[in-house]
Amino acid sequence: MLPFLILLGAIAILPLTPQFSHWWEHNSSKFLVAGLLALVTLTYYTFLHREPVELHFPSHALVPPAAAGPSWGLAGATLANALLSEYVPFIVLLFALYCVTGGVRIEGDLEATPTVNTAFIGIGGLAASFIGTTGAAMLLVRPLLDTNRDRRHVAHTLVFFIFVVCNCGGCLLPIGDPPLFLGYLEGVDFLWTLSLWKPWLLVNSLLLAIYWAWDTFYSHPRESTRDLARDAQTAGALKVSGLWPNAPLMAGVIAAVALLDPSKAFPGTTWHPWIFLREAVLIGLVGLSLLLGSATIRRKNGFTYFAILEVAALFVGIFICMQPALAILNERGASLGIESPRAFFWATGSLSSVLDNAPTYLVFFKTAQAMPSAGATMAGVDVARLAGISLGAVFLGAMTYIGNGPNFMVKAIAEQAGVKMPSFFGYILYSLAVLLPVFLLVSFLFL
Repeated sequence: MLPFLILLGAIAILPLTPQFSHWWEHNSSKFLVAGLLALVTLTYYTFLHREPVELHFPSHALVPPAAAGPSWGLAGATLANALLSEYVPFIVLLFALYCVTGGVRIEGDLEATPTVNTAFIGIGGLAASFIGTTGAAMLLVRPLLDTNRDRRHVAHTLVFFIFVVCNCGGCLLPIGDPPLFLGYLEGVDFLWTLSLWKPWLLVNSLLLAIYWAWDTFYSHPRESTRDLARDAQTAGALKVSGLWPNAPLMAGVIAAVALLDPSKAFPGTTWHPWIFLREAVLIGLVGLSLLLGSATIRRKNGFTYFAILEVAALFVGIFICMQPALAILNERGASLGIESPRAFFWATGSLSSVLDNAPTYLVFFKTAQAMPSAGATMAGVDVARLAGISLGAVFLGAMTYIGNGPNFMVKAIAEQAGVKMPSFFGYILYSLAVLLPVFLLVSFLFL
C-alpha cells in the first residue's frame, strides 16, 4: 500500500511546498510520479505477491500466481482491473463533460448584488449534478468573475462557489461528481443517487442562505459608493452562446451513461451493450462538439486540455496503486470497526477533505461491500451506509482546496482574474466555520 499512500501524499503536499510547487505544476511531473509509483505496485505483483488476484475485466476470474518465477498474470490482472475496468470509463466521462461544456460560453456583466451572486451559485449547484462539478464550475466561474469585477470584496463569493458548485451540488447523479461515477461503475443504479435529494437540498439551501446573509449584511455594505455606482453603470444582460450543438450533445452524454452500461441490459430488452460502446459513444459526442461547435467560443473561454490531462496523469497512477488497498479492504474491511452510516460519512468525508475524494469513496465502498447488511442493499452495500459514503465523499470534498479537482481550478482562475483568494489554511477557516456545522446537522438528521 505504500505507493498509494505516497502518491496521495504527493498530491496533497507538493502543490503547497515552495521548493516543488512549480515543478509539480507540469503534467509531465505528475505523470512521472504517478507512473513510477504504479510501476512499483506492478513490480510487487509480478515478483512478490503469492496469492491469487480477482480479475474483474472482461468477466470475473481468479488468476493464480506463477508456480515459479515472475507472475506476469497477476500484474496483467491488476492492470486490467485498474485501467480497463475502472480508469478508462472514468476518464472518458470526465473528458466528455469537460469538452462539451467547454464549447458553451456565458458572457456579460450583471449588477453584482447579493441576490445575483446567490443566483449564480444556486444555478451552478443545480447544474453540477447534471453536467458534473467540473463542467458547471468551468461554465459559470468566468461570468461570475466578470459580474463582480467592480467589487473589491469577492473572495468569499468564490469560496462559496467552490462549496456549492464544485462539491455539494453534485450528488444527485453519477455524472455529478467523480466518486459517484466510480460507484456507478461498481454497480450502483444510475438513478439511486436521486434518493439523496433531501440532504442535497438542505445543504445547498443552507449554504446559499448563509452566503446571501454574509454578502447582504457584511461584504456588500463594505464596498465603496464609487465601486457600486460603477458596477451599476456597466451592468448588462448575459449572453449565452454555443448551446448548439453542445446542449443536445450533453443530453447525449447523460443518455449514454444511463443506458449503455455493459453490466446491465438495455431498458426493455435482453441486450447488454458491448464493452466500451458507452466510451466510444462519448468520444464520438466529443468529436461532434469539436467539429460542429465554434472554435471562437472555445478560444474566448480559454479552453485547453491542461486540466483534463492533469486528472488523467494523476489517476492512471491512483487507480493502479490503490489495487492492494482495495484487495485488503475487501478481505478485512468488516474488522475496521466502522459500521454505522454516520461513521462511514465522517470516515469517508475526513479523508476526502485532505485527499482526492474519488479513490477515498472507492476504498470505503469496498469496505462496506465486505460487511454484512441487515437491510436493503445496493451493489452489495447496505443502502444507509452507501448514503453515508456518498454524502461524505461529495460534501466533505469541499473542506479543503485539495478535496476535489475543480476546487483548485476555480482558485487558479480567480487568482488569474486578480481576486486574492484565501491561503490553504485560510480556506480551511471558512470551511470549519461554515461547512462543519452544516455537515453536523446532516449527519444528525439523515444518518
